Amino acid sequence: MIPRTLFTPEHEEFRRMAKRFITEEIAPHHERWEHQGHIDRELWNRAGEMCMLCMTIPEEYGGMGVDRGFSAVLMEEQMYQGATGPGFAVHSDIVANYILNFGTEAQKKHWLPKMASGEAVGAVAMSEPGTGSDLQAIQARAVKDGDDYIIDGSKIFITNGYLADIIVVVARTGDTGDGAKDLSLILVESDREGFSRAKPLNKMGMKAQDTCELYFENVRVPQSNLLGDVEGQGFVQLMRELSWERLIIAILSISAARYALDCTLDYTRDRKVFGQPVASFQNSRFKMAEMKAEIEIGQVFVDRCLEEVLENRLSPEAAAAAKLWTTELLCRVVDEGVQLHGGYGYMLEYPIAKAYVDSRAGRIYGGTNEIMKEIIARTL
Repeated sequence: MIPRTLFTPEHEEFRRMAKRFITEEIAPHHERWEHQGHIDRELWNRAGEMCMLCMTIPEEYGGMGVDRGFSAVLMEEQMYQGATGPGFAVHSDIVANYILNFGTEAQKKHWLPKMASGEAVGAVAMSEPGTGSDLQAIQARAVKDGDDYIIDGSKIFITNGYLADIIVVVARTGDTGDGAKDLSLILVESDREGFSRAKPLNKMGMKAQDTCELYFENVRVPQSNLLGDVEGQGFVQLMRELSWERLIIAILSISAARYALDCTLDYTRDRKVFGQPVASFQNSRFKMAEMKAEIEIGQVFVDRCLEEVLENRLSPEAAAAAKLWTTELLCRVVDEGVQLHGGYGYMLEYPIAKAYVDSRAGRIYGGTNEIMKEIIARTL
């Protein structure tokens, strides 16, 4: 197969550190977190101590100032061990970037060092009970009152929401009739009066990942919590980061597909049927050969997109294509993996079964795959 040339020796040294961190600090506790519905708060502090958070943030704000290749390495290593619980990517590569790119100097200096150390956990609140991929239909409102905003509404499916200390809230601040021009991003601290959250949602998969519903009832925040110089920039700000967010999903998905194939290879080599390993049958070999080929092809495209990210020129349609292809591929791989496990593939004690239920969300979040097709179709 084609060797990967994207990562430098520094990336690979970090990979060894990340793998060890996940093996020692995450893997032994993951099953307990699945029953708990969220990871332990202490893991955030530990991840901060190990410089695993907000790595791309400049050093002056508490980060390491490294490129996004380091973020990709951490995502890959999480998926290579089936560690879907920690929402590090949302915290470090989405929320922190909103603050870095659009925040005031005071906002950056206050929040980014805390996020890098793990003292503060970040979340972004977009989806609502009646609004998913159509961000322009968001109903949560932020109304000016003196020097403050008063925020009302609810958000759902919020990763890191249960433990979050700072939340980037997408809210409607205008009534122009143009949904895109009426949205703003506002920072909301979780200790604000009127803010509350439900218990972690009872999801089909990714049960260790902190995901919940948030409620805002007359939540008062200062207007200085607005991200950006003026109101109505929220949609543009979201679009600027959305391509990277979708590539994050692609990185996670292609890595999870590789993990699912490895689990299947290990099982079929040991499991015997009719006196010989399942892996020795031609059907098994051909199925796994197909999976291997598609994963390698997908990896090349994801790596090329990551190169585009490092050069700050990844197009929305390329990110959409990467997200579409890899999430669909992941679902095919885990489905074949379950089939090759036979009855044991249906047992949640086996990693392939967990991968099966964990993988399905990828075709929904970050914009459904139907939306990805629309984005790609616009370029035809």
